[in-house]
Amino acid sequence: MDTQTSLSRAMRLIICGALATILAAPAFAQQEDEQLDEVVVTGSRIARPGDFGNSSPVDTIDRSSIEKAGYANLQQLLEKLPANGNGAFSTRGNNQDSTANGAASISLRGLGADATLVLVNGRRVAISAFAESITTNFVDINSIPVAAIERIEVLKDGASAVYGSDAVAGVINIILRKDYDGLELAASYGNTTESGYNEQNYSAIWGFGGDDNNVTFIFDYFKNDTLYNTDRGTLGSANQTPQGGEDFRSSRGYPGRFFVNGAVTRDPACPPASTAGQTCVYDFGIWNLLVPEAQRGGLMMMAHQDFGDGAQLFVELAAQHNNSIAQGAPTPLDEGAGLTVPANFPGNPFGTAGVGISRYRTVDAGARRWDISTDNLRGVVGLKGSFNEWDWEVAAQRARSESEQSGDRTMGWVRTDFLQQQLNANAYNPFGATQNPQSVIDQITTSLVRRGKAELTVYDAQISGSLFDMRDDALRMAAGVEYREESVEDVPDDQFQRGLIFGTESVSAAGERNSWGAYVEFAVPLFTGLDLSAALRYDDYSDFGNTTNPKLAVRWAPIESLAFRGSWGTGFRAPSLAQVGLGPSQESRFFSDAFGCADNTVYCAATDYTIVFTGNPNLTAEESETFNVGVSWQYEGFTASVDYWDITQDDKIDEAIGFTYQEECDNQASTVCIRGTPLAGDILGPLQQINATFDNINKQSVNGVDLELHYQLSAGGGTLNFGLNYSKLLDFERVELGPDGNFVTREVTGEYEYPEDRAVLTADWDHEKWGLFAAVNYIGSFQDLPDADFNTVPDYNENDTREVGSFTTLNLQGRYSFTENMKFLVSLDNALDEEVPFAVGDGNNDLYGYVQSTHNPRGRFWSARAIFNF
Repeated sequence: MDTQTSLSRAMRLIICGALATILAAPAFAQQEDEQLDEVVVTGSRIARPGDFGNSSPVDTIDRSSIEKAGYANLQQLLEKLPANGNGAFSTRGNNQDSTANGAASISLRGLGADATLVLVNGRRVAISAFAESITTNFVDINSIPVAAIERIEVLKDGASAVYGSDAVAGVINIILRKDYDGLELAASYGNTTESGYNEQNYSAIWGFGGDDNNVTFIFDYFKNDTLYNTDRGTLGSANQTPQGGEDFRSSRGYPGRFFVNGAVTRDPACPPASTAGQTCVYDFGIWNLLVPEAQRGGLMMMAHQDFGDGAQLFVELAAQHNNSIAQGAPTPLDEGAGLTVPANFPGNPFGTAGVGISRYRTVDAGARRWDISTDNLRGVVGLKGSFNEWDWEVAAQRARSESEQSGDRTMGWVRTDFLQQQLNANAYNPFGATQNPQSVIDQITTSLVRRGKAELTVYDAQISGSLFDMRDDALRMAAGVEYREESVEDVPDDQFQRGLIFGTESVSAAGERNSWGAYVEFAVPLFTGLDLSAALRYDDYSDFGNTTNPKLAVRWAPIESLAFRGSWGTGFRAPSLAQVGLGPSQESRFFSDAFGCADNTVYCAATDYTIVFTGNPNLTAEESETFNVGVSWQYEGFTASVDYWDITQDDKIDEAIGFTYQEECDNQASTVCIRGTPLAGDILGPLQQINATFDNINKQSVNGVDLELHYQLSAGGGTLNFGLNYSKLLDFERVELGPDGNFVTREVTGEYEYPEDRAVLTADWDHEKWGLFAAVNYIGSFQDLPDADFNTVPDYNENDTREVGSFTTLNLQGRYSFTENMKFLVSLDNALDEEVPFAVGDGNNDLYGYVQSTHNPRGRFWSARAIFNF
């Protein structure tokens, strides 16, 4: 029997059985009154009695759950959340020049990494200096070491009325460990069972203090090796036809193709297996990294000193240094490089008076590689205290993220002018896949550097307390003000700006803004068990203007163990500084040049074309509306919650490449769609680049249902805990500008990268010194081929394509405490070594037979961790 199929069926049966349990549950008695400490839960500034007392859905991942998951970085942990969706990215396959290599993000509800607000201890942190996919500014979650985390609160509801911009789909609030007394040392090592890829993690936490003060230091170091696509079998090739997929090999070949007497002619040495008409294709998949090598080291300090009258000084300091790499196939060259071979070249196989290089790749110079280093600094200093039963707090924060990508002459960076010089000197031979001598390679390569910096300065003040008594409770209020300065710059090497580096994307961006916001929130006890929350926030930005966002929420608990909740609010996402301040920046897209193909069949094959984006300073904020309604029930050891959620975004910022192509690319004279000189008898020349920008042109709406179950019972002399976290995507609709200039509505539910079902089922048994943990992670199926004809225009609503199968993996962990101060844990990720489901792909990012944003092809991975406390 197929293991994946049986596990998928088991998951569906478990979900159905859990739902039936809720529906068929008998009446129950009220629980005895329990005194719950009030805490500030993410999504509100007013203290409440834990998650169950919140009017919005919040998931809490505590320290114990983080340990049991067995992951060494935050990316691996958060990508398993069922609420996570399309738009998230990780270090997996992140090897493009227009991205934030070595970084990772989360995208709640599939609305994009920039629609999820990431906080640390309730405050914003600096964004990555390098944007993802040119313009997506985000917080790199891998810059926060797992060893430093006390818990993670995931608010699955809009919260712009409390936090301002970006809290459209929800909030990830990472609470750091503090007030630690003693010393904890931990070390872990993990390895895949087939490829030899390994990870190492070392951490230490040391804290000391007295009754009125504490200082806690946290050190963390993480290192992983490189895992190549080729280490995972067929995933190492861009030609997936043997598996039933497409041949995405590049037209920039080795050997290549040339202009000979005005006609495109492939190199006579092109192997038959690489021949495609007059093109010699090249499989660049062998160079791609599934997981790039990385090292991350960080040090944090959390400290506080209490004074009289309830006042406290607190300080947070953090520094982290990250190193990583990125790698792409050797430099691809095409007609736009304008390279020619002299007529007297001795190795010319065509015997003609001069040859132009049409499509070629300098494989003998090696892969293009970046070394990437990032330094993150963060400091917070503040005062807080109480006065006449009112809590107050003032703080200042300074944060900075600096990154550098560099490549030296040994890393495959070819300059076209240097190459032309060596061609003119008859020194570099481009014919017959010749391996040119290293002395010549040294003459055509160069060194490059890209630098980026993001800075954040925040000043905030807030108060909270009771205004007056109402019935059995008090009307409570929180209010605050915040001033924020942000800036980002992404500076490419001057050689990119001068057009000397070909076939490699470059990004240029610079922007800054300041903003201030003020908010007020009320918690109103209307009747016994019925509470109303109301929040309102005003934000004023120096660039796009101002916005006001309200939120209303209600919670009704007819009995102590049962609560109904509902919320409504508006939100916004300010245009990213990259979207506003983007300079000419390049991105490669795979598609078919239909207009060029109609003129000359040599242009028919889908290949990578260059899109050059520039920013738009006239962008306005994206606006959103969020609605949530749910019910929570807790009885003895059983808790359950069901929530329906709905989010709509208007004025969504996007580009419209399909429309631009249709409007401009059938015109040789277009200044938007740039083409080279037509061949003899042709009207259109080879497509070289498309110029594009961004606008507030799209709209999207998404809704779904979340189900959570937790059950605790005594078993085998210990405690057994079951958990289910399930998210059902009901409708995800996009309104986009179509290629004909009219708006088109597309339903993406169940389409490429949008599975309808995601779930995690857990079981944990704790028995004195022993413990066992298991998790079943499920990602549902979805359709393949979002652009079946690869012409830049999505056609998933018009075509019923093949299905990308569901993906079910099993995680296991065993733990044993030798003494009270020494614990040992052994974990298996993807214990059954399930292979990722096959996908033909989107012809752009997913070219290797799987969907890299959704499925992790690492395979079975074991790890062991030891924790010592003194």
